[in-house]
Amino acid sequence: MSLNDLRKEIDKIDEQVVQLLSRRASIAQEIGHHKSRTSTHYFTPEREQTVYKRLSDLNKGPLPNSALSAIYREVMSASRALEKPLTVGFLGPVGTFSHQAGISRFGSSSSFLPTESITDIFMQVERGLCDYGVVPVENSLSGVIPETLDTFMQCNLRIVSELFVPIVHNLATHCATVEEIKKVYSKTEPFAQCRQWLRNHLPGIELVEVSSTAKAAELASMEPSSAALCPALAAELNKLPILVEHTEDNPNNRTRFLVLGYNEPEPTGKDKTSLMFSVHHRSGELFRAMSAFEKYDVNLTMIESRPSKLAAWEYIFYMDVQGHQRDPQVQRAVTQLKEHALFLTILGSYPAAE
Repeated sequence: MSLNDLRKEIDKIDEQVVQLLSRRASIAQEIGHHKSRTSTHYFTPEREQTVYKRLSDLNKGPLPNSALSAIYREVMSASRALEKPLTVGFLGPVGTFSHQAGISRFGSSSSFLPTESITDIFMQVERGLCDYGVVPVENSLSGVIPETLDTFMQCNLRIVSELFVPIVHNLATHCATVEEIKKVYSKTEPFAQCRQWLRNHLPGIELVEVSSTAKAAELASMEPSSAALCPALAAELNKLPILVEHTEDNPNNRTRFLVLGYNEPEPTGKDKTSLMFSVHHRSGELFRAMSAFEKYDVNLTMIESRPSKLAAWEYIFYMDVQGHQRDPQVQRAVTQLKEHALFLTILGSYPAAE
């Protein structure tokens, strides 16, 4: 076939795709009417996980599964917006990794509300000003985010989903070459995470710390000889070209984000359950409490302690385990844990992120 014939074939396929997408959107609207009548949540992460899994099984290439998932993320986001436009709170300003996490989970057809603190995200969802909130909970290099764990003690929100976001720093600037750069803006953390790269490629350059990577991109966009270490989203929003991608010293850096809401996702077969509890201040009590998970073969993926703030030297334990709270082995382990706990709260069971 000639190039012209191939393009005509693509045009025909595009016509079919648009018709099918319109049909899919109409069905999504019908689903939205049904959810409205039955007071069902509009964001169902377990259903979306099933869709992604099915697409992966159906995919024969040449599109990689990651590309297909990205396409359908936006398809589902647009369809969900037809059911009910969702507002998602995140740690601002716009262009941050938290903003990127929100888009990665909900797609660009949702509305995103920047907040000044993690605690504010919890409050916005509790007050109904946001349908969901996206909060960072732990980083693969620096560990847990204390403010997120501590705020669970003050609210009734549930964890309904999780995702991992690669922490990719980029050198964004209007300069055509690295040699033209006279100043670099960013936050403390990106400077630390790109220390070796900066030492090798921009030795002696002035490094200016600002409040956020988004602010860094904004400032660099207004100064011809300046640059910013920032996420790709911040560079895009400020129309700042990326000169060098992946300036981070450790390419394996990830941040885990939680989605907050009031859903109770159904089991998918690959789930995670988050718990919060405390035990009596007695010798061996924590050991006896934790033995429930070994007894029933439930794997722990994270455990962290935080001061209770109610009394000196008393602690709250946060724990993630593999499995759904409705799984028999998880139910048995939790039942035994309750026998040793002063209190126990299940923060949520949700599909485990890849």
